[in-house]
Amino acid sequence: MNKSILATVCFALLLGACHQESQEMAAPRPVWVMTVGASDLQVGGSYTGEVRSRYESNIGFRIAGKITAREANVGDQVKKGQLIARLDPNDTRLNAQAANAEVQTAQANLALALAELERRQQLYRQQFISRSALDSYDTQVKTAQARVAQAQSQAAVSQHQTAYTQLLADRAGVIGMIQAEPGQVVAAGQTIAQIYDLQSLEILISVPETMIDVLQVGDPAQVTLTESSQAYAGRIREISPAANSQTHAFDLRIQLLKFDQRIKLGMTAQVSFAHTNPAQTIIVPATAVTQNGNQPAVWVIDKNHQAHMRPVTTGTLTEAGIEITAGLHAQETIATIGVHTLTEGMKVYPVTPGPEVLR
Repeated sequence: MNKSILATVCFALLLGACHQESQEMAAPRPVWVMTVGASDLQVGGSYTGEVRSRYESNIGFRIAGKITAREANVGDQVKKGQLIARLDPNDTRLNAQAANAEVQTAQANLALALAELERRQQLYRQQFISRSALDSYDTQVKTAQARVAQAQSQAAVSQHQTAYTQLLADRAGVIGMIQAEPGQVVAAGQTIAQIYDLQSLEILISVPETMIDVLQVGDPAQVTLTESSQAYAGRIREISPAANSQTHAFDLRIQLLKFDQRIKLGMTAQVSFAHTNPAQTIIVPATAVTQNGNQPAVWVIDKNHQAHMRPVTTGTLTEAGIEITAGLHAQETIATIGVHTLTEGMKVYPVTPGPEVLR
């Protein structure tokens, strides 16, 4: 008897839970929606960039040594060939002197070998020695000549090493960074200073992958400084062939055709392009686009307030949102926020957010 009562109670609880779950599933889920419409697509857009120099030279000593003097500071204007810093030349001078002494020694040995060869040639003409004996002295002369050439080459290298104790500017520009103090010991190739060429300024920007097929090298651009309304003409000089691994965008360099003293290195600038498409295009918020496998999709809300996933084809990414080139029509209602919680055929309660939310 007790088992029968217990089974009845469990069945009643299970039935109540199922009834409560069916009521919760039947309750419409509030979803933010919007009615899509056609708008003019601005392909070019505006992008924020940084003023850079086309030529940024990192210079350093070609040999290791101890810095004895620094002749330039950050912000100094330098000319090509101007002295930046100097290493202690004592060791290189001693090496050069030793190399010169090796040259003199090799030349003396060559002179001795030539004199000995001349005497042996006279003895050979008088038939006092054999041809093989004469050939051995001829070989000694050639060996001495090779040693002279080797010593002279080594002496030339030592002379170059002496010249390498002076760090000279490889181009005219401004010192942007310098890490050299008297007494500091540096390694060969270590960066000591950076020189920025102020005669070739450009803007470094990043654009999304949807713009790569639209923009080309040589296309005109308009550059505006953030704190000024002055516009400068530019053109695309370089487009990176690969996306940046951190930003997943492509780096572009915009060459400034004309500029003045108001443009400084490191300033922020806005770059815009003239490419426009007057055709009517559907733009939706980026939050409205989801993935159905590898296919982009949106959730369309029908007249019965039910959600249906629809595959779409996306186009250009703009500041206003993502362009939909196929799969969606104007005046259709789509979900904009919370799309990842929807299921096919789910009953929803449409909520239209204000303009400040859509932004």
